[in-house]
Amino acid sequence: MKPALLAGPGFLYLLALTAAGAGAFAVLAFPPFGLAPAMVVSLAVLYGLVAGRQPRQGFLLGWAFGIGLLGFGTFWIRVSLNEFGNMGVWLAHTLTLLFILAMALYYGLLGGLMAWLTGRSRIPPGVQPRTPPWVGPLLAFPALWVLLEWLRGWFLTGFPWLNAGDSQVDGPLAGYVPLMGVYGVSLLIALSAGLLWGLAGWRGRGRMGAAIALAVIWLAGLGLARLEWTRPEGEPIRAAVLQANIPQSLKWNEESLFPTLRAYVELTREAFGNDVILWPETAIPEFLDRVREPLLEPLSVEARAEGAQLVIGLPVLDRERQTYYNGLISLGEGEDLYKKRHLVPFGEFMPLRPLLGPLARAFEVPMSDFSAGEAERPLLQVGPHLAGVSICYEDAFAAEVVQALPEAAYLINVSNDAWFGDSLAPHQHLGIARMRALENGRWLLRATNTGISAIIDHRGRVQGTVPSFERGLFSAEVQPRAGATPFARVGNGLAIGLAWAMLGLALFLGLRPRRRP
Repeated sequence: MKPALLAGPGFLYLLALTAAGAGAFAVLAFPPFGLAPAMVVSLAVLYGLVAGRQPRQGFLLGWAFGIGLLGFGTFWIRVSLNEFGNMGVWLAHTLTLLFILAMALYYGLLGGLMAWLTGRSRIPPGVQPRTPPWVGPLLAFPALWVLLEWLRGWFLTGFPWLNAGDSQVDGPLAGYVPLMGVYGVSLLIALSAGLLWGLAGWRGRGRMGAAIALAVIWLAGLGLARLEWTRPEGEPIRAAVLQANIPQSLKWNEESLFPTLRAYVELTREAFGNDVILWPETAIPEFLDRVREPLLEPLSVEARAEGAQLVIGLPVLDRERQTYYNGLISLGEGEDLYKKRHLVPFGEFMPLRPLLGPLARAFEVPMSDFSAGEAERPLLQVGPHLAGVSICYEDAFAAEVVQALPEAAYLINVSNDAWFGDSLAPHQHLGIARMRALENGRWLLRATNTGISAIIDHRGRVQGTVPSFERGLFSAEVQPRAGATPFARVGNGLAIGLAWAMLGLALFLGLRPRRRP
């Protein structure tokens, strides 16, 4: 191919398509596909595409990668907008595309910064660069990848979905999760991608060093997976997760209230004999004060007689303040209540409602004006144990789930993934829940309205599920645990601190010039 063609806009568009394909290929690393090495290969391709280019070109290529990753991995958002948000097909697809384009800007920023760091456009005339060839792939790229994932996880309430580390819950790098958390594993994935790029492009001792470093990182992960960071405490308990499979289209219909309650009461009575029985998020589509006397009080008496503790998701209305919350109540021997703290924008509250105007009116989701709970820590008393709880989207925020440790004996997550139909979302969400169990060294009970409900052990292994779109329950023996993993002690600080240090070193080495000739 002629050099002019390699530098032309047509070739750049071809590279952008390659970047988008690499982003889409990365989705295969996440559930339900579980091809963990795909993430490493995709990031190695991304680095090779952006390294040494002009910053604008790097931005375009990084943006294309993000569009491929999020376009393939999160296009299920349109289901909630179209089928349950009362939006027309074209408007739902347009808003989903705009969201994907906006979130992909993080990857565009990554590509532009990497191009600037590894290119020559920033070097003054007459000064030759003195940057070692390993600075870009082994320092700058992993650091920027993690810092931008971290930024995406909290900026404007955060969207920590499809973090690279979440793809490794079944991979060799899973051993690092209790030590460094999801961002630490993301750092190692990006570092592995840089080493893979070096393995393909370097020669002699550089290639040998890259091969050895890759082997050490991945074999050490297998060794770390054998360690026990927490310890059993007390006798095991029996727990059951319920799934009534109520379609989202019927969930908030008044005519469906009694059939819904009947379904969960029948499943509960079927589950008696277990110590803890978990209902999904807003399993009762009615305010707590309206169902307490006719339903919850007699059900609580029945549960106490059977030696069971019920944990039920339902909305909670504060009539004095005229606010309502997405809640989780524990009934049986004692009562406790948790109100969801981290709400989903547009799904549970409408940000900037006065400014959005017609868009806010077009998006008519039932119960979409929740208020955030104010609890300092996500703990719920469930019988004799404290449980660390999260409602739906909250389990995607590792720094919030870990606040329940070390007191929490086990974790609970209730969700409603029916919003996203038969898509990748329920599988991806289950993978996220598994990461939280592994990070914290705690068993996790997960009940969802239409699936996938599951019980997960302290190593992130699924003990059993109720499959999507099936009515049923799953029960298992759950071991309460004590102690704290290293991640539970330091949180994201270790991974983010390492990333900042690596970026600082990369900038020092990358900006250091030789003397002028």
